[in-house]
Amino acid sequence: MPSRFGSPKLFFLIQLMILGGFSITSAESEFKDTPYFSGMPNYRITDASDLEFSDYRFYNGEDCTTVEGKKHFRTYALKEGAKQASELQISRNYSNSIKGMGGTIIFDGECSGANCAENCGGRMLIGKVIKGGSELWVEVAPFNDGNDYYLTVIVKQAMKQDVTASNMLEALNRDGHIALYLNFDTGKATMGPEAQTIIAQIAEMLKANPGLKVSVEGHTDNVGTPASNKTLSNERAKTVVAAIIAQGIDANRLSAVGHGQDKPIADNKTEEGRARNRRVELVKK
Repeated sequence: MPSRFGSPKLFFLIQLMILGGFSITSAESEFKDTPYFSGMPNYRITDASDLEFSDYRFYNGEDCTTVEGKKHFRTYALKEGAKQASELQISRNYSNSIKGMGGTIIFDGECSGANCAENCGGRMLIGKVIKGGSELWVEVAPFNDGNDYYLTVIVKQAMKQDVTASNMLEALNRDGHIALYLNFDTGKATMGPEAQTIIAQIAEMLKANPGLKVSVEGHTDNVGTPASNKTLSNERAKTVVAAIIAQGIDANRLSAVGHGQDKPIADNKTEEGRARNRRVELVKK
């Protein structure tokens, strides 16, 4: 580490399990480090959470990019009597580690005025690593003059949903609707290629039940304005309808509508809730 940071060389034990690395844990804490990065020396973990599927908004210098996948969150605090690192030193160590993994730095500086970012208001580092078909996003947010910092890691992935034509039909007959989690580009109505598996199952169900008509209804979380969310959800519903029609289904059996953020099924105050609310529903007519 360059001497201008005023500390000994920092052996930053980082690793990506997806890249074939190994895990280092904090022996002095009841919590463990993430599987991908260890904490700074002289710091202990005071809070930790690991979620199989969640979302997070990463600041990109202008607005935010929402990334969904497996989430790891840690809060680190300076150990009592230990030598404190500066906010710049914390940020620069993680920056060097990300670059050493072949990653890129998306933002490194003072974040202010970005309402979309959860930890905006001070120094922030955002990085991304793509390797071996996996995409990992990192946010480091030091605060309190370097006495504390947050570390958030998302391993990007689509919500795993195994749906078949038969269980979709069962849900429609039983409940009148079914929620589907299709992977769209952030803030857009463009579906990811993995969504085609679900589209094919919808088409199979409709072909096997020629009298069935459905409404495709889009829903969002509450990030953004109500008007923009309604427009986005409507465009996404239309995208799904177009994809189903492309599978040979009569357009007269389908309709599209967007409800935006008006009909949540979970608490938008939590990341898990927002992920559940971003959905497309099939509603039996």
